[in-house]
Amino acid sequence: MGCGVTKGGEFHKRYDKDGNIISVRISAAITIRAAVLIQRWYRQYVARMEMRRRYTWNIFQSIEYAGQQDQIKLYNFLGYLVDNFTPPSTERNLISHIFRENEVCRDAEWERYFSYNHIEVPDIYSGPRLTFPLDADQAADLVEAFRNKQQLHSRYVLQLLLETWKLLRVLPNINRISTCHSKEITICGDLHGQLEDLLLIFYKNGMPSLEKAYVFNGDFVDRGKDSIEILLVLFAFLLVYPGEIHLNRGNHEDHIINLRYGFTKEVLGKYKMHGKRILKLLQKIFSWLPLATVIDQKVLIVHGGISDTTDLALVARVDRHRYVSALRPPKKRISYSVRASVDTEMDEDLMASRYSILNRRRASLAYFRPFPARESFQRRSLQNFSSTVARTMEEELELRRRQAALTNPGHSMSCRNLNTSMSSQSSESIDVLENINNEWKQILDLLWSDPMMQDGCVPNEVRGGGCYWGPNVTEEFLSKHSMQLIIRSHECKQDGYEFCHNRKVLTIFSASNYYEVGSNRGAFVRLGPDLVPYFIQYQANSMTREMSIRQSVRRTEHSALKVLREQLFAHKSDLISAFQQHDKENTGLISLNDWGSAVSQVLHMDLPWRMLRSQLITTTNGDMLDYHNWFPNLAIKEPTCEHIEQTLLETLYRHRSTLETIFRIVDTDNSGLISFEDFRQTWKLLNAYLKMEISEEAINDLVVSIDTNKDGSIDIDEFMESFRLVDRNMIERGKSLFMRRPEDYDGPCENPAQTTEKEDGLLSPP
Repeated sequence: MGCGVTKGGEFHKRYDKDGNIISVRISAAITIRAAVLIQRWYRQYVARMEMRRRYTWNIFQSIEYAGQQDQIKLYNFLGYLVDNFTPPSTERNLISHIFRENEVCRDAEWERYFSYNHIEVPDIYSGPRLTFPLDADQAADLVEAFRNKQQLHSRYVLQLLLETWKLLRVLPNINRISTCHSKEITICGDLHGQLEDLLLIFYKNGMPSLEKAYVFNGDFVDRGKDSIEILLVLFAFLLVYPGEIHLNRGNHEDHIINLRYGFTKEVLGKYKMHGKRILKLLQKIFSWLPLATVIDQKVLIVHGGISDTTDLALVARVDRHRYVSALRPPKKRISYSVRASVDTEMDEDLMASRYSILNRRRASLAYFRPFPARESFQRRSLQNFSSTVARTMEEELELRRRQAALTNPGHSMSCRNLNTSMSSQSSESIDVLENINNEWKQILDLLWSDPMMQDGCVPNEVRGGGCYWGPNVTEEFLSKHSMQLIIRSHECKQDGYEFCHNRKVLTIFSASNYYEVGSNRGAFVRLGPDLVPYFIQYQANSMTREMSIRQSVRRTEHSALKVLREQLFAHKSDLISAFQQHDKENTGLISLNDWGSAVSQVLHMDLPWRMLRSQLITTTNGDMLDYHNWFPNLAIKEPTCEHIEQTLLETLYRHRSTLETIFRIVDTDNSGLISFEDFRQTWKLLNAYLKMEISEEAINDLVVSIDTNKDGSIDIDEFMESFRLVDRNMIERGKSLFMRRPEDYDGPCENPAQTTEKEDGLLSPP
């Protein structure tokens, strides 16, 4: 340890009769010096681990929020197209079905559409068979079946969902519950399709019962692989214990978000025959989920948060089911909207009928009028985007005035009376529109907002929706509503929970290992009559219990850096252009400081690039980087597609999730296949959205290359997988590790290829 020993009696040796040392007594001074050095070393070690943990977390969170921004921008763009294109245009027909928020069918018609009676359950089916009304034993059997990887038959899925929909329709927007009816109430945060976490919660805390009440605070689906199973379990217990199980809506209970983050794909993969109907029914169910829960009039539980305009009295009056997607306010139905009925697949486009009645003249992508600046729909938060909707409504009102004048030229009403009537009707419609926008903003804030440390309330530009609210807003809200605590979810926390705003806002997150195995704990919280939170933390993956802190941090860090390298590689062209702006003499070299500035400018990620330099740059020329040779050193291998131009490949890499989302929108029959023509139209949409130039020839070459079985259609999953980025170092490392002895591994992992090594450029151990 570097401690010297003097001759001043600082230690004493004892010998036996043969002269052998039998004990050594070290003085207190030496012991203290050794303890101080060990303590100093340990503090430095913990500081290094915490530093690595924090920037790893920032990488994952920055990329996650960037994906949410991309989804909102895409939805805004597609909404613009639907609002401004004619019904017969090919492009509008491809995407209009996702905006059918004004379907006016009666509940009885919907129930006939979702009928399950004609679906036969074969004798060979070995899964659970449900009878209604459900009881606690059947709900427990369903949990056990899903634990054993069984799948519920689609007949029972539809029946369970239909019964859930009927129950949710009679629930209020805000559930008000009391601890006096049970000893404790358990609140769970995001589960995100991780059934293992839900099963662990039930194991640790007990199954729902009359004595065991639960509040599940939204984001049940997406990202994980068992979202539908989580929903079915929660809905089953909701039917059995409607007074003890309470479900709040989250921002992922939205069919538009599900297109990007995996739930749509999961349902269609598990239920190929009736998946479309199941998704349609879930879309209805999501819109009927309550928006908040209040415990003992003192604790508000809401998925995202609040804003400086949140009013629980207004929230309680909102027609929540009209907001099928919280990303966009619903259009007000005009008085002469066509009444539609439900056909076999619910494929009438009611919005197209409305636009046809109004006889709006628009263009298609082939002859389109110039789009407004990208900033007008891409970089806006959702709150500001409502102005586009308002302008559209005003245009409709003007057209209604003109149509009335043309269709009733001989009417006895004078022009003045007609104008007065239309003006009154217009004012009323605009007032209704303003009310809709106010309601929509209330819901948007509840589902999408995040707390911040500074006072005030500002748009949440990081996510693209909701707001950031400060401690003063929390104080004012709690004082106004005579409350003492806000419990919310929506953000992954490393310990599963976190207090802020003077411990008056609590974030609870129940999906453990959310970003990577070992990245975070999950947690749930119990509240008794004293309303004092009691937390239980866990990690569902058994591997995490065998990993040391260093192994956990290294594993998570490696995964985060891999994702970050992919982002850098996917922005290769933009990065080279940014580097060349600093390299005025075209030497191919750039300083490390300029490298950090350029990378930050291109990726728009708030990361400690100076700290990450040693992780991402392996070779330098003094203080200069050869940026042309830097990209191959990122260890990202391109797929072998030599006949496809580089620009197209980079576009695929960078906008892979956006492209897959558009594919799933275009795939109207949810078959997983799209035709060549739909594929070309998809690329036209992507070209217009990104304002890029991909030639028809390049698209045709791409079509030919990916239709390997020559069946005239494109498999969406195979197409996206064929252009997945590959970590070249991971492949080589996986080959070499099969030659190593098990005792050489740094720590336990699922397979040798996942072991992290020093030569990866990671920080060396202390």
